Amino acid sequence: MTQAPLRPQHEALGARFTDFGGWEMPLQYEGVIAEHMAVRSGVGVFDVSHLGRFSVSGAGAVALVRRQLCNDISRIAPGRAQYTMALNPRGGVLDDIIVWWINPDTLWVMPNGVNFDGILDRFRSDAPSDVAVDPVRDSTVLVAIQGPRSSEVLEAVLGAVPPRFRVETGVYANTSYVAAGTGYTGERGAEVAVPAAAGPALWDTLVEAGATPCGLGSRDTLRLEMGYPLWGQDLDEDATPLEAGLAWAVEWEHDFVGRDALLTQRQTGPSRQLVSFRLDGRQIARHGYAMRVGPSTGSVTSGNFSPVLKCGIGMGYVSPPPAGDDRIEVEIRGSWLEGTLVEPPFIQT
Repeated sequence: MTQAPLRPQHEALGARFTDFGGWEMPLQYEGVIAEHMAVRSGVGVFDVSHLGRFSVSGAGAVALVRRQLCNDISRIAPGRAQYTMALNPRGGVLDDIIVWWINPDTLWVMPNGVNFDGILDRFRSDAPSDVAVDPVRDSTVLVAIQGPRSSEVLEAVLGAVPPRFRVETGVYANTSYVAAGTGYTGERGAEVAVPAAAGPALWDTLVEAGATPCGLGSRDTLRLEMGYPLWGQDLDEDATPLEAGLAWAVEWEHDFVGRDALLTQRQTGPSRQLVSFRLDGRQIARHGYAMRVGPSTGSVTSGNFSPVLKCGIGMGYVSPPPAGDDRIEVEIRGSWLEGTLVEPPFIQT
């Protein structure tokens, strides 16, 4: 199992670890709820070095990214970031991805850690001779600074605060960094990549500046409160962006893998739909639990306790897509518990 370069920092802070895509990463330090609330009310810092990242550079870099991913990077410009997906020919989501467009001929493609090798190989197999596809995960540390107080910590440590979905480069402690106004919590903040050797000093400085160390346990509850899907649970190779409510991240006016299948589904309509719900009580709807919305049935893909709302929340697919119903029932330990369908996010930040 791969250990992140910041392992000594996490051990010194008393982290409990978990296997995440073959990487041993911090699950929690003080506790999931305490870390969750630190991000919602102040500022937290996450080690997310397990996430995939590789550079695509050269004269044909933009064209390669365009045909491999369903959003269209040409809709934005260098210095910006974009949410997108890699699809299979059936339109299923092989991964959801963030792209950082660093300069005109260089982009970073950032898949989920568990899918890193597959997405990297996919790009390499399609890259023309004028495009270099180079992994940068093993040579860098990636941290996420998130929360309403993130700007003051970033300003104190980096002297810069990237605006939302903007990409910036700079110098920290005599070494270069790349940062973007992105994250997975719904809060203000940034993700910052530095050379691996500079990672420990950056982490220590962020903590000294007031950022609470946070693990992947609270990252999951934070993303769920925002209704952000998790690949491997809410998204997989059999789920399409239209079924998952992610049509906004599909740009139809360019050619990409899976486009024909999505066009067909757009005409016929999806046979199922990802819905979000809030339970009436504190019970937790776990992955795989049965659920029903009127005559529509399905199962939970993600569920947990919301530390902000003090109730159970979750997501799952039902078929056929519900029509007009706003009440849901989830089977928890043999009993059908009621809740309400909601339009994410569950909370406003």
